[in-house]
Amino acid sequence: MTYQSKPVTGWVGWVWFAGMLMIMAGVFNFITGLYAVFNSGLFVRTPSRLLFFNVGTWGWIHLLFGVVLFLVGLAVTVGQTWARVLAVILVMLNAMTQLTWIAVNPWWSLAVIAVDVLVLYALIVHGREAQEMFRGEERRAGL
Repeated sequence: MTYQSKPVTGWVGWVWFAGMLMIMAGVFNFITGLYAVFNSGLFVRTPSRLLFFNVGTWGWIHLLFGVVLFLVGLAVTVGQTWARVLAVILVMLNAMTQLTWIAVNPWWSLAVIAVDVLVLYALIVHGREAQEMFRGEERRAGL
């Protein structure tokens, strides 16, 4: 039995790039969260800031979010549909949170938002190509 496959475009690389960025962001969030949990006294605390939780709680939130980003990023790189859907939600949340930091560091926030838009485009428009390519490799390997 032969399988016909559609030609794969360069956007499959962008889908893998999206997954790798999510893995990297997950590791960064995990490290930041771990640091905040164990060294919460070293973070700057000012009365003019609005925090809903203490620094240790924010650390646990970042730590858990980092694990989720890492795992979803891994799943995106192997073409999982559920991971693409969850990745789109997480990347949109990341882009929206960058708007809160735009007054503090505008160039970095704009750069992150631009990358998030590219990642969203790759995941939404070309994510199926990565999934089909991965499944085609499974068929050829007999899995």
